[in-house]
Order: sequence, then structure tokens, then C-alpha cells
Amino acid sequence: TSLNARGFAERQPQGLFAPIEYTLQLGGKRIRPMLCLAAAYAFAPERWHEALPAAAALEIFHNFTLLHDDLMDRSPLRRGQETVYRKWDDNTAILSGDAMCIEAYAALGELEASALQPQLFALFSRMALEVCVGQQLDMEFEHRSDVAVSEYLEMIRLKTSVLLGASLQIGALIGGASTEEAERLYRIGVQLGLAFQIQDDLLDVYGDEATFGKPIGGDIVNAKKTLLLLYTQEQLQGAQREELQRLLDLSPEERKGRIAEVRALYDAVGVRAYAEGEVARLSQSAYSELEALSTSVPTLEAEHFGPLHLLFDSLSGRTH
Repeated sequence: TSLNARGFAERQPQGLFAPIEYTLQLGGKRIRPMLCLAAAYAFAPERWHEALPAAAALEIFHNFTLLHDDLMDRSPLRRGQETVYRKWDDNTAILSGDAMCIEAYAALGELEASALQPQLFALFSRMALEVCVGQQLDMEFEHRSDVAVSEYLEMIRLKTSVLLGASLQIGALIGGASTEEAERLYRIGVQLGLAFQIQDDLLDVYGDEATFGKPIGGDIVNAKKTLLLLYTQEQLQGAQREELQRLLDLSPEERKGRIAEVRALYDAVGVRAYAEGEVARLSQSAYSELEALSTSVPTLEAEHFGPLHLLFDSLSGRTH
């Protein structure tokens, strides 16, 4: 409703605002605004709604990044629908994305808690720039053959995880959390974000196509540098390593028929168990930290953390 209230469908010129409305109406899980609101509720259940402008800001910003990512990646579809640059054109995708980024800041400026605004704008700006750094690293990795697992984890921390962390941190601050409590939630969100992305990498190779909602093996076809590929490259030796490189040197069209061969090399180094172990470790760490936080602050009621626990469950146990 906070998104609808911004009235993109009615604003002029429609050439600028219609693509924004289209992007936001494509749906998605709304994970970031829900994390923000759940964090506010944990600290102030009677006034969680004060975080609604921030929740809208986070969702608008997230969708702005997707709009520009789709253009950079030349992705034809987003959530099963035509991407903005395909439905309109490149220039529209650039300008409407720019407007969305500005709208995110405008939404953040509508908070009732005006005393918090300088701190929240600083947090939001730091997060926004880190997401851009993460995207740049991701693009640079495409042209490198020596990307280490540690570099990949840092890239996804910036590109994906800091936004989840900031969603929790901002919501908590609006709810009255101390700076230290909010920073603890930020770190929890970053761990959850890393687990979320690794799970995404896993689902692309080992998921079920019906529940995943897109063809399995897309990352293999596109030779995308995921945790699975990079770990396998680090672990393989000799002939198997050469075999993987030979498969990576093929065109995407040729690789479509060789997904099983790449997966066999993944299996040879036990990459599924490794990645699942990382997801479990990061998720458990996030859960433990959340549990510790909810019991360490005398003024907090543990049940007020219920919505956060539910969100964590859905994020760490997802199949799509």
C-alpha cells in the first residue's frame, strides 16, 4: 500500500512513471520491506507502522537495482514478464531506474522520526553505494578466470547481503533500538543474505524446476561464476580440471546439452555438500545471534521477535 500510495500509475509523463509502476507490480517476495517492518515490530510492536516509508524506500531501491541489472545483463525476463528495456527501450530503463533511486530517497525522507533521518540517510547511502560496488565486481568477474571463492563471497555480501542487513538495521532503529542492537541485526541480515545467495546458486543446479520457477542449469549454460563453479575450479586437479575448462570454453548454446557433464564434475568434488554446509552454518549463526539478541535486552519481549523468526525460516528453507 505504501508503494501504491506513491501514485506512479497516475504521474506524468507516463513514459517515465509507467515503467516504474510496471516494475513494482511484477510482484516478488517483498523480503526487504518485511524484514524492515518485522525489525521495527520487534522493538516497538505498537508503532511498527512508522517504518512503512523506510520499507517502501528499500523495496523501490531493490527494484531499481533489478531494472538496471536486467539492462546490463540483457535479461529478457524478470519474474516471468518482459524486462523494462525489452518492453520499452534502453534509455527508458536507464531513466526510469534513475527516478526510482531518487524516489527511494524521497520515501525515506517521509519518516515521522525526523531526528533519526541523518543517521538513516547515511546508512542508506552507504548500503546503496556498496550494492553498486558489488555489481561492478560481478561484471569484472565475467572477464576473469581466476576469481577466488573468498572474492565471490565478498561480492555477494556487497551486491545482495548488505541490503538485507540494512533493512533490519533501519527497521530496528525506527523501532527505538540502540545503535549497537541495530548493528547486531545488520550483521545477522548480512549472514542471512549470504546464505540466501548460496542457496540460490544451489537451486539453479540441484533444484526442482517446477518449484524453482525457471529452467535448472541456467548458471551452467551461461558459465556464471557462482560459488559452485568457483569451488569446483579450486578443487579439481589434472584432467578433470582441463575437462571443466573445455566445457566452459564452449558457447552457451553448446553448453545447454552438457549440463549433466558439468554437474558430474561438481559432484566429483562434493560441491553440493560444501555449499549446503555453508548455508546451514550461516543460517545457524544468524538464528543464534537473533536468539541472543531477543533474550539479552531486558525491555524486549521474545514473542515480538516472532515475525522475524518466521521470515528467517522462509528465507533459509526456501526452494524457489
